Amino acid sequence: MKNQLISIILAGGKGTRMRSNIPKVLHPLGGRPILEYVIDLAKNVGSSRVIIIIGYQAEKLRYIFSREGVEFAEQKEQLGTGHAVLQAEGMMKDFNGDVLVLSGDVPLLKMKTIDELIKRHRDTGAAVTLLTTFMNDPTGYGRIVRGEGNLIKGIVEEGDSTPHEMEITEVNSGTYCFKRDFLFDALHKVDSKNIQGEYYLTDVVRIAADMSLPIGVMPSDDPLEIMGVNTIAELAEAEKIIKKRCAKAN
Repeated sequence: MKNQLISIILAGGKGTRMRSNIPKVLHPLGGRPILEYVIDLAKNVGSSRVIIIIGYQAEKLRYIFSREGVEFAEQKEQLGTGHAVLQAEGMMKDFNGDVLVLSGDVPLLKMKTIDELIKRHRDTGAAVTLLTTFMNDPTGYGRIVRGEGNLIKGIVEEGDSTPHEMEITEVNSGTYCFKRDFLFDALHKVDSKNIQGEYYLTDVVRIAADMSLPIGVMPSDDPLEIMGVNTIAELAEAEKIIKKRCAKAN
């Protein structure tokens, strides 16, 4: 099953900043739930399977998306993104291809960007390939930390950043392509010694760097493409972008 692709979509959070009891990924965007855009993307880039990690109001998500030809893994405790991805490990025991990890609240990614991410990952033989971008105001995003030779050393979440790291403008999009075996081996080494007390998926990148494994980078030249929808204001901004894309397509 080499060179096959499975997508994991993280969709278990409540989204407290939306100030709503509706799961964040179910909020309507352009007349469709936010999560539907991400599912379509995963399918369109060639995923043989799409696994959605659910948590908050899990049964509602199962009901709404059960006809989409996707699978579900439930994260019963919200222990971080790394812990969330681990919930899919048992469903992928016989799989030895690539794993695309997407965020269920990032609906504006373009297929050509993810196609290029996957191609770059395979062409370079990287253990993990990151989608990054540069932002004038990187507030709220994890920072890409580089070392000697401009090689990636890791990703540091904003709450765990030093003042120097806070000045970094290259940010993590939360979108990755992994070799399956490396991903789950590394996730079992991740701990929760951070300000959130969570198991971060981003720590897998540091583990790859510590092991001197190749880490790929795919920079996006459009920061809006990786925008997460975490607030009503961001939802309104995403709505404008979707309308512009529709108008351009027509």
